[in-house]
Amino acid sequence: MRVTTPLGDSGTLSLEEGNYLFGYSGQAESAAAVSLLMPVRSKQYESRELHPVFQMNLPEGFMLEELRNRLAKTLQLDPMVLLAISGSQAPVGRIRVDPSEVLRGVIQRQEARGERLTEIMEWDGKENIFAELVDKYITRAGISGVQPKVLVPEAQDFATGAESRATIPTADLIVKSGRQQFPGLAANEFLCMTMAKEAGIPVPEFYLSKNKELFVMRRFDRTPQGTPIGFEDMAALAGLSSSQKYSKSYSFVANLVTLFASPSHVTASLRTLFDIVALSCMVGNGDAHLKNFGLLYTDPTTEDCTIAPAYDIVNTTAYIPEDVLALELRGQKSFFSTREGLLKFAGECRVHDPSSRIQELILTVDMVVRRQEEIASTIPHVVRAIRGHLESFERTFLG
Repeated sequence: MRVTTPLGDSGTLSLEEGNYLFGYSGQAESAAAVSLLMPVRSKQYESRELHPVFQMNLPEGFMLEELRNRLAKTLQLDPMVLLAISGSQAPVGRIRVDPSEVLRGVIQRQEARGERLTEIMEWDGKENIFAELVDKYITRAGISGVQPKVLVPEAQDFATGAESRATIPTADLIVKSGRQQFPGLAANEFLCMTMAKEAGIPVPEFYLSKNKELFVMRRFDRTPQGTPIGFEDMAALAGLSSSQKYSKSYSFVANLVTLFASPSHVTASLRTLFDIVALSCMVGNGDAHLKNFGLLYTDPTTEDCTIAPAYDIVNTTAYIPEDVLALELRGQKSFFSTREGLLKFAGECRVHDPSSRIQELILTVDMVVRRQEEIASTIPHVVRAIRGHLESFERTFLG
């Protein structure tokens, strides 16, 4: 399977006798490297599992199950087939695969006309718009996570007169639904992401539908002109498979940031990491695992590698009361045992006055819950869970 980057041809990925092999073409330049862990070289990269940077494009959870339901009779959905499906139309990061040899015409590539953000936001629930989007864009499935979500091309309207209007596809939107399994999850994520935004943590653009059932976020691994940006999550950077995303610790993530971020971006990236981890503790986010942190870069030879914006911040204890942190924080996973650990973790993240920053985050969480009263009132179970976590931090850091 041919692999390309914005610079053109990169190399070939194959499966031979149970081993996944990736080899660069003889013309590949250093900037065409597919991963920070896989610089251009003449020797092939061999792995018993699909290389982690390619695993990032494999569907998980809801989307994987949907693909199985629709395609299992015609295709054996092994990792190479799944990569051919999801890594060819709207792949994560800057690498793209050519699916023709693997799929051999079984799945026809569809032209994505796109959806208008305003129409998604105005959804009143009368039709199942999320199911319609899944049906239409099921093969754009390369976004990880178990939460029901679909990658939708956005169409912008440009008025050229009173009667005429041209619609062209632009950036992609990640549309999420909590379904009945996780009531209020869209509003939950909107509330928590608003806390991050108000706290000054970098976040992508995000929205909540009028009926508060869909959370929509613009993807951040593209330039405004649509050029793919390199993105690697922390599992990939650690050379770990997706199944190992709950291993390691937040200190391990900090070490990866120090190792891979460009020198001029290390300090700011570490401080952002601290903010995300601290906020996750305060709101009860038990899903801040390795795949929910990542680095962005233009290409592996540039000096612009920095931490990605915060994403997938939600309260999980409203649905799983006994939930704990996804990764260890200074030897602890209990939300209520992490307050002192945060102060020690701050030193690893070069945060010089962590108590003051934690106080700012506490006040921001409380302020957002109060200001977003209309949304908060629709998810009282989530607000109760958040306030339960926040109170322990208030007692420790606000006296």
